Amino acid sequence: MTSIETARLRLRRARPDDLDAIYAIMSDARAMRYWSTLPHASITTTEAWFARQFFSGDPARDEWIIEWQGRAIGNVGMSRAPEFGFILHPDAWGRGLATEAAAAFLAHAFATYPIEAVTADVDPRNAASLGVLGKLGFVETGHAERTFLLGDEWCDSIYLALPRPR
Repeated sequence: MTSIETARLRLRRARPDDLDAIYAIMSDARAMRYWSTLPHASITTTEAWFARQFFSGDPARDEWIIEWQGRAIGNVGMSRAPEFGFILHPDAWGRGLATEAAAAFLAHAFATYPIEAVTADVDPRNAASLGVLGKLGFVETGHAERTFLLGDEWCDSIYLALPRPR
């Protein structure tokens, strides 16, 4: 499958010309506030991440570009199946696009993979992402303190899961 269409979005496989759009996201402190790494200081950092994320050939990865109005605005997918995640450029926030992209990807994931649930690990301060996951039916399965160090700040995690639809 090379694309997934929704009412407003197209999820598609990454192309090399998406690098600049992805760098615009990964270098934005707002977008990266609750990500597992600091904002990318150079496009070289994003190039390495981009290659791993989209072109590694790892069968545990299923990553998609989120395209809206003809431009790449984010990424949705599983970096280590069944762990799910998404990121959008702040210009696209507040429009329901993350929920729309995530719902489309999750339908694909359950149709494609023999997994019993999709999981997510979210910083508890990330109310927007927790809201998206809640709308999609994810439920909290646990939490942990000081799960990773981001710069000089320890971050906590809320673990969630979405069971396979029956």
